Amino acid sequence: MKNVTDSFLFLGYWPPAGSFGFNTDILATNLINLSVVLGVLIFFGKRVLNDLLDNRKQRILKTIRNSDELREGAIERLEKARARLQKVEMEADRYRANEYSGIERSRLNLIHSISKTLEQLENYKNESIRFEQQRAINQVRQRVFQQALLGALGTLNSCLNDELHLRTISANIGMFGSMKEITD
Repeated sequence: MKNVTDSFLFLGYWPPAGSFGFNTDILATNLINLSVVLGVLIFFGKRVLNDLLDNRKQRILKTIRNSDELREGAIERLEKARARLQKVEMEADRYRANEYSGIERSRLNLIHSISKTLEQLENYKNESIRFEQQRAINQVRQRVFQQALLGALGTLNSCLNDELHLRTISANIGMFGSMKEITD
């Protein structure tokens, strides 16, 4: 049997030609087997590994493209939403301004209407006061006139006798006659 250290020293040891057999040197055969396996793996695995890496690369690039498209779409939708928001805000501001001006107009119209109504009420009050004053003045005049008539009748009745009465009537008839002659 060979020494293990011999196989390390003589790595190039090959069995004599013409014989076929198993190499029992584990370290030498493992190195050969490993190099063969690695060579086969590299030769055939290179394509498979390249295909796997290319597929992975394509999926990553596709995902990046999709995310870029989604991002661009999201940016576009965001810009549209901002434009709509700005339009709605402007419309809301315009609506608020119109409503405020409408409310202000309504308030001014109401104030104007109330002032007109107050003015009319003041005029009605003044007319009512003038009417009541005139009525009171007429009542006072009527009473004064009645009092004066009653006083005059009382004086006449107490002072008037038949002879004075006849003279007064004839004087009045005379005055009436002279007035008739003037008008004719």
